[in-house]
This record gives sequence, C-alpha cells and structure tokens, in this order.
Amino acid sequence: MHKTEFDKGIDIRMVDSPLGFTYGKDIFGPEVENRKLNDIRPSLLDPNCEGPDIVYAIAMDVGKNIHKRLLQDKHLLFGIVAYAKGRLGAEPVRSQGHIHKVSPFSQWSTPEVYEIWQGKAIIYMQESAIDNPGRCYAVHAQPGDVVIVPPYWVHAAVSADPNESLVFGAWCDREYGFEYDAIRRHKGIAWYPIFENDELKWIRNSNYHHSELINKVPREYPDLNIKKGKSIYRTFEDDPDAFLYVPTPQFKKDVWTSFEP
Repeated sequence: MHKTEFDKGIDIRMVDSPLGFTYGKDIFGPEVENRKLNDIRPSLLDPNCEGPDIVYAIAMDVGKNIHKRLLQDKHLLFGIVAYAKGRLGAEPVRSQGHIHKVSPFSQWSTPEVYEIWQGKAIIYMQESAIDNPGRCYAVHAQPGDVVIVPPYWVHAAVSADPNESLVFGAWCDREYGFEYDAIRRHKGIAWYPIFENDELKWIRNSNYHHSELINKVPREYPDLNIKKGKSIYRTFEDDPDAFLYVPTPQFKKDVWTSFEP
C-alpha cells in the first residue's frame, strides 16, 4: 500500500502558487527554474496545444546544510521537480525527453535515480534517440517508488494523474547537462502518452522505426544500493558512497549491460 505522501527524509515542501518549493531551516536550495509550455512545444504531439503556462518547476542542488561540502566532494547533486496539474492538450504534463550529456568528470553519460514523492508517475525511457529507439519502457511509479535510468538512455517523466501535482527527487551528477537535438529531430520520444476518456494510452511516434512499448512497475534495485522503504536521501545520509555510481557510472558498468528498469 502506497501512501499519498512519502517520507522523503528531507524537509522540503511543494507549493502550488507560484509552483515551487519551501525549504526547512536546515536545508539549502536555490530559487526554482520554471519550464514553460513554449519551451517544450517542439517535443509534444501537438505543438500548438493549450496547457499550463508553467509546466514544471525545478530546483537543482538542494540538501541538508550539514551535507553541502560532502555532496560537492562526492560530486553528487540532489534535484527536485514539481509538475503543474492539468494536461498539455491530449497529453499529460511531462518533460520533453532528453539524454544526459557526457560528463567532463566521468567521460560518461550519467544515470539518474528518481524517487516519487507525490502523485502518479510514469518514467518513460528508450535505449536510443536514433531511428531505431531500441527497447522502450513505461515504468509506472507511486510515492516511495524508485526508478533508475541508465547512462545514455532517452528518458522523460510523465504525470499520470492530471488532478494531482507530480513531485519527485533525484540523484544526479554535479556536472549534469542535457541533449535534446536528436529527440527534437524525431519530434519527441518514440511513444507519445495521451489521455482518451481519462485513460492514459500510448501512440507510436512514426518518426522512429517500429518498436514495442513495455509497461511495467519498477523492479527492486539491490545491485544499485536501493533499500526498499528507505528514502534515497536517507540512504545517502547513512552511506555517502551509496550513489557514487551516479557521477562515476563505470563503477557499475556490468549493471548497465542489458539493463532492465
């Protein structure tokens, strides 16, 4: 049984108006960056659709004050995201999809560790942004669930419930960066999520070669130091080396081979 709100192990709260976050007294964090509808239109099924002006708010590099130097030393960054309620035309509120740039630190594209805090999420991922997208997954997640995206994969976070804001935290590489060009050349991800009579369905993007979409729930990740029922921030707090594979993916090179989310 999932709770509506997950004990995230860090004193951060979402606010609706304006969309963003408040931080507890012992928490550091920046002002949010807003992603507006006009910013992501090129990757939507209907680029002319209507929807919330601010689609989502992002705060990158948050944490407990006592961990600020440690996070820098470990080359880790904790980010948080809140999605607006509503829809983007027939589509759910979602990110446009990207690949993580090759990091100067590791010389790898880096993985990302998502943890859902509120709402219903689908973490969509595909192996490649070339014409053949490879394996494609829609991983359905609820508060407390963790979903890990491996290096070099295209991915996007989708809010599966238009009546509730989606909120999640994620471990990222401190020198994170995003690549969009190959995805935009294909007019988005290989499968578009849409609502039909309030039911979420998927439409194949014909700009890619044929692919199959695998719908699933998250697997457990003991090989990546995920502890069921324990927040990823508390896991870091108890073992600061638990997520070193995020900034240095080669530490888990064998796990990324034939990865299953």
